[in-house]
Amino acid sequence: MSQRTVHLYVFEGFADWEAAHAIAAINQPAFQQPTDDRQPWRVMAVGVAGDMVRSMGGLAVVPDTHLDNVLPDHSAMLILPGGPGWEDPEHHAEAEALARRFADAGTPVAAICGATAGLARAGLLDDRLHTSNALAYLKGTGYAGTDRYDDSAAVTDRGVITAGGMAPVDFAREILALLGIYTPEVLAAWHDLYKTGESRHWMRMAEAAGTAD
Repeated sequence: MSQRTVHLYVFEGFADWEAAHAIAAINQPAFQQPTDDRQPWRVMAVGVAGDMVRSMGGLAVVPDTHLDNVLPDHSAMLILPGGPGWEDPEHHAEAEALARRFADAGTPVAAICGATAGLARAGLLDDRLHTSNALAYLKGTGYAGTDRYDDSAAVTDRGVITAGGMAPVDFAREILALLGIYTPEVLAAWHDLYKTGESRHWMRMAEAAGTAD
């Protein structure tokens, strides 16, 4: 696998909208910076098994590969969306273990909503700035990082991105920034476009990317 590949963890009931802005931007070359090796960015769905799962919105998704096949050295990032089961220490144990391997290898991990509890249980938030749906939510994991909690929409610290479930656009911004998908100018316009819904920011993106007519 190319290191331009981002892996998205999918499971029964995963919150499809929470990573949607990020994966659409990763998989769509428009406005992206050129890559040195000319390898395109792509997103691969990864599951515990190869069986089809349905997202919270009812979309049928067949994983491209299994968790056991994903190696940090062959990935650009692991994205963990929210959904059912993150409060259960056993339900997503394999994904949490993979996130730990990614972080130990220096490969970025991004978690939103309930998935932040998985990172807390994996010990990844004990000494990193982070956020979630609420501090009280993470306290339920028994983690040791309460003094590092930041009540922001999304936070990046040492290769780990966290976000609350109501902040998918800010979550995507942190992902795109860490991966270097867009230039800072394009990313700022992209963020303003999807936060405000004002179409004038689309032209800002085009101008910043050098694609405006």
